[in-house]
Amino acid sequence: MSHAHRRFGIATVLAIALLCSAVVGGAAYWLGHRASERDAGAGAEAQRAPQVRYHCPMHPSIIQDHPGTCPICGMDLIPVDPVGESPREAEGGRGGAPAVEGRAIVDIDPARQQLIGLTTAPVTVGPVGGAWRTFGRVAVDETRVRHINVKVPGFIERIHVDYVGKSVREGDPLFAVYSPELLSAQEEYLLALRTRGALGRGGALADDGEALVRSARRKLSLWDVPESEIERLEQTGETSKTLTFYSPVSGVVTKKDIVEGMKLEAGAMPYEIVDLSSVWVLADIYEGELQHVKVGMPASLTLNAFPNHEFKGRVLFMDPLLDPQTRTVKVRLAFPNPSGDLRPEMFGEVVLHGEPREGLRIPQDAVLDSGTEKIVFVSLGHGKFEPRKVRLGLVNGHDVEVVSGLALGEQVVTRANFLIDSESKLRASLAEVSTAAGSAPGAPAPPPASHEGHRP
Repeated sequence: MSHAHRRFGIATVLAIALLCSAVVGGAAYWLGHRASERDAGAGAEAQRAPQVRYHCPMHPSIIQDHPGTCPICGMDLIPVDPVGESPREAEGGRGGAPAVEGRAIVDIDPARQQLIGLTTAPVTVGPVGGAWRTFGRVAVDETRVRHINVKVPGFIERIHVDYVGKSVREGDPLFAVYSPELLSAQEEYLLALRTRGALGRGGALADDGEALVRSARRKLSLWDVPESEIERLEQTGETSKTLTFYSPVSGVVTKKDIVEGMKLEAGAMPYEIVDLSSVWVLADIYEGELQHVKVGMPASLTLNAFPNHEFKGRVLFMDPLLDPQTRTVKVRLAFPNPSGDLRPEMFGEVVLHGEPREGLRIPQDAVLDSGTEKIVFVSLGHGKFEPRKVRLGLVNGHDVEVVSGLALGEQVVTRANFLIDSESKLRASLAEVSTAAGSAPGAPAPPPASHEGHRP
């Protein structure tokens, strides 16, 4: 009995010891697992929490993970949301419009707006498409160029117009020349006059005498001898050693190739005279604007030399060929120039005036052209600025027509929009990096949703 009782006691003790070990181990495992769950949850929460970064408002490329100052300009760094978007952006922009890829909404406080010189302008309704601007160069009207030449060889005895740029009027003396051929032609004309008088007394040969006079007079005229000299010769009956040539037009001497004493051969051109009472202006029109430009369209010209004066002209000619290098067409405009203020080789702004129409418009300074799309920044109020794609139409002076993307009364940024665009791109890049980091393969997985039914 004592031996059996002893065996029962040992078995009981062992059973109780095993049971206690199991209870303690299970409790320890349960407590450890709960601690692991709490640690994992805290790590995931920390992973989901946005990391605050700081950047320079004037140099958005300066970014660091702690406060400080910009190493370039010394300004205090300001915090920036790494996600870089607001609930409005997450919804796709104002009015359900799609967000601009690569750009984010920017939040700028009033003090910083004043610091960077930010200004806005409203979207308004007004005339658009009534004017197209370009630059033009004043040029000589090629139809008003006159070359003065000589028909017979001779020697220059005297020069009346002795420098380039001198203004002359029609009938002013230019130069005097001695020519044996001209002297001989004068003698022939006087002989023809005497012969006509002698034959006229004979009666039947009077017509022959008249023919000789006409022939000799025509020879002098073809050699550009002035009618006044021919009449003097006829009245006085005396030849002149030198003959003076006069300007056939009014204008300005642009070329002079003559000095006293030199010999001129037949065909020489001692002078070039240009009439500047009307000039051309040569301008370039882009192919996208050709549909609006017509021959006869009125135009205006302004010059730096005369900022308060506007010259009026019209489109005279459009080149039928397009320049493949500049993708433009040469347009020739005619401008009256009675005062002579328009001088060849001057540059000025040309405005072609067409028929305007009513439409939405914004200042051209508000538009950022990336090459593939046109973007403006719209003020949402409370310091928020949203990037917006727009479609543009015709240009009217300093304004441009808005076809779509904006509504009447909205405010668009017209100054400092390049700085805002840089920060918008920066915020969008940080948001993309943050999103990519959160979905990386090595990111910790979330804890299980439930552990019911688990047994150690």
